[in-house]
Amino acid sequence: MNENLFASFIAPTILGLPAAVLIILFPPLLIPTSKYLINNQLITTQQWLIKLTSKQMMTMHNTKGRTWSLMLVSLIIFITTTNLLGLLPYSFTPTTQLSMNLAMAIPLWAGAVIMGFRSKIKNALAHFLPQGTPTPLIPMLVIIETISLLIQPMALAVRLTANITAGHLLMHLIGSATLAMSTINLPSTLIIFTILILLTILEIAVALIQAYVFTLLVSLYLHDNT
Repeated sequence: MNENLFASFIAPTILGLPAAVLIILFPPLLIPTSKYLINNQLITTQQWLIKLTSKQMMTMHNTKGRTWSLMLVSLIIFITTTNLLGLLPYSFTPTTQLSMNLAMAIPLWAGAVIMGFRSKIKNALAHFLPQGTPTPLIPMLVIIETISLLIQPMALAVRLTANITAGHLLMHLIGSATLAMSTINLPSTLIIFTILILLTILEIAVALIQAYVFTLLVSLYLHDNT
């Protein structure tokens, strides 16, 4: 049972070779593009959503921070499409892998922090010691603030991994219960199946929200260092 429960989180292979790279490269192929002067309804809606998301995240940034707009928009599109594709049957969700989420979080966090130390080193160092701190507490607070800074990328990755993994596990358990009850009690099966449908709708919302939260936190880290 435990092997079947976590089987969907095992990185797939093709002829013994890891297929995660191909799966990661697949979502961008689903983004429609247009070569015509007048776009269709799908591309128009897509561009409207991208502009709305970009405006929401970039409003608080200065000119230097807005140079990251393309990267942040690409990030939220990638995470969103990856999360949604993972809800399809017999599919694999790369964002359930902590290693991949760390690979996204650490470079973005490090780039924002390095930018802060290069452009505003005084303000960056001021974050380690809040104003008005009593002298005996200065060493302890510096250590605490340093630790809180270093765990930011880990918190980003773990939050995304935990939320996506928990939803997939719950859907797997309820789906298995629906299949098991189908030969025992039909009314109970219908109730559980209704719960499964509602949970699937909730997971679609979670996939969108987690992509937005991940990107928004990266944007906030950037704002604090520009």
